[in-house]
Amino acid sequence: MQILLSIAPVFALICLGYAMRRGGIPSAEFWNLNDRLVYFLLMPALFFVRISSADLSNQTLLPLAITLIAGFFVAIGFGVLSARMLRCPPAVATTVFQGAGRFNTFIGLAIAEALYALPALQIAVIAAALLVPVVNLTVVPLFALYLPRPGARAVVIAAKGLATNPLILSILAGIAANRLGWGDVPVVHDTLNILGAAALPIMLLCVGANLKLRGLSGEVKPIIAASFGKLILFPMVVMGLALALGLPPLQAQVALIIAALPTGAAAFTLSRQLGGDAQLMATVITAQTVLSFVTMPLWIALGERLFL
Repeated sequence: MQILLSIAPVFALICLGYAMRRGGIPSAEFWNLNDRLVYFLLMPALFFVRISSADLSNQTLLPLAITLIAGFFVAIGFGVLSARMLRCPPAVATTVFQGAGRFNTFIGLAIAEALYALPALQIAVIAAALLVPVVNLTVVPLFALYLPRPGARAVVIAAKGLATNPLILSILAGIAANRLGWGDVPVVHDTLNILGAAALPIMLLCVGANLKLRGLSGEVKPIIAASFGKLILFPMVVMGLALALGLPPLQAQVALIIAALPTGAAAFTLSRQLGGDAQLMATVITAQTVLSFVTMPLWIALGERLFL
């Protein structure tokens, strides 16, 4: 019950964002601009501040990286195999493997902080920093294999997008500042801290605003396959590896939270950009977000029994 009460505000903000968008408050353009605000400014500020001040010399970061990256590759591999077994068309197959492996960083950061305060938020940022580049560098080449028709130009455009991705750039900048030992730079870090604090509530409202329950329809089998890979298999693998590798309790629990997240909106953007089934991708994102209202508390409760 305590877990539900702790993470309820996170899902309440998502629902509020959905209700506001559907009620036309204040406008569709407002939400599109807020998405860009979060993506280009607020989240990079949060990533930079947390990574630049984190203890990256900790030897347990390697087991954490192995746990998360291995879980991701198992989940996305399951998505690829499932699409083949279901004989999905190439565009639908890209939806299945994206839906099985990608995750919504925003929800994960908010839940980690809501449950275990600032130390967990910092671990969650580091975990996302470990996974975000791997996810993007894996998914784009897979698109090129499945959808050669858009040609090399589309992949080049996507690759350029990765190279200028503000989250990835903020991760690299944070690592550089950390290694150079800059510490907290007066004014700069204070300003970025304020921006980062604004990121979590605004991004949760945007997550809800982007849900499309009215269009919740599509091919059932691909949706089930993607949702099983993401909401069941991914966290199951991460939980097993966290136990096997002996991750510190809080790291293991945060890794489980990251693994149990639903697919993020970036999957829809990439699907639309590279010729995937964007409508089905939107359905998968919405379905998984709704399902995660149930599955995430269960995984978190199990993790507390095993890790904390």
